[in-house]
Amino acid sequence: MSPSAIIVVVAVSLFTVAAMVWDVRFKKIPNKLTIPMFFAGWVFQIGMSLMYGWHHLGSAVLGFMVGFGILFVLWFIGGGGGGDVKLMGALSVWLGFKLTLWVMLTSTVIVLLLTIGVIVWSLTSRGLKSTKKQYLGTGKTPAGKKPVKETADDKLKRRVMTYAGPVGLATWLVLAWNYPQLNPEVGADEKAPQDVISQPVETVE
Repeated sequence: MSPSAIIVVVAVSLFTVAAMVWDVRFKKIPNKLTIPMFFAGWVFQIGMSLMYGWHHLGSAVLGFMVGFGILFVLWFIGGGGGGDVKLMGALSVWLGFKLTLWVMLTSTVIVLLLTIGVIVWSLTSRGLKSTKKQYLGTGKTPAGKKPVKETADDKLKRRVMTYAGPVGLATWLVLAWNYPQLNPEVGADEKAPQDVISQPVETVE
């Protein structure tokens, strides 16, 4: 594995572990974790582009547009947290376009499977009424009280799981499966066989 690939694996692994721990303990991912990782990713990709070609920076831009863009839309309509948006934005710069897509698809599958498991466990152990009260916003107001708009903290309490967990797990799986693509040298010698083809063939008299 090349030095640049080692940098990606180490940086992304440490970042996702820190994000997962922070999200579990405090139910949020702080800017002091995501913002430095975001800018460090751009510095890394610019350096890679100077050494190996500007397609690295282009892939980072496309990855950011997909990773940050989709999560931003979900946050805007109330389907996610701001920390989740910045988490995916920082990761996407490091991973690039293709790996970001794989991480988002894989994390979606993980979220679905884990959510089904948690709901089934809650139904069997706590019953339907308690499960609905825990995870669903009923919109009902106690008698004699004015309706109160659900706060961000109320939404956090209803979350089945944190987002950083599935994203971290998906990132590790994707990196393990696609680790040869992290090496910028891969494909550098693809034209080597042409030298053999271009050699003159000796004729037999």
